[in-house]
Amino acid sequence: MAGGWSRDGAVQEQIDASVEDEIQRARSQLTEGESATECDECGAPIPEARRKAIPGVRLCIACQSALEKQEKGSGGINRRGSKDSQLR
Repeated sequence: MAGGWSRDGAVQEQIDASVEDEIQRARSQLTEGESATECDECGAPIPEARRKAIPGVRLCIACQSALEKQEKGSGGINRRGSKDSQLR
């Protein structure tokens, strides 16, 4: 069922596109390669268990947590929304 100016299935297409964008963003942040033994930010040693669990890790837990808090503050805007839905 479409409403207003949208065609049938447009809402589901928008949801699917938003989910796909988020999956691509998450995949782009995965680390690869050899893990660092010391944090790139503060120089603290990175425990061996963390290096084994996350290949390519470059930050200690404290610095990684701080980085994720900064990133969490941005985003959340649906750039694919139709002009009609933004005016309501």
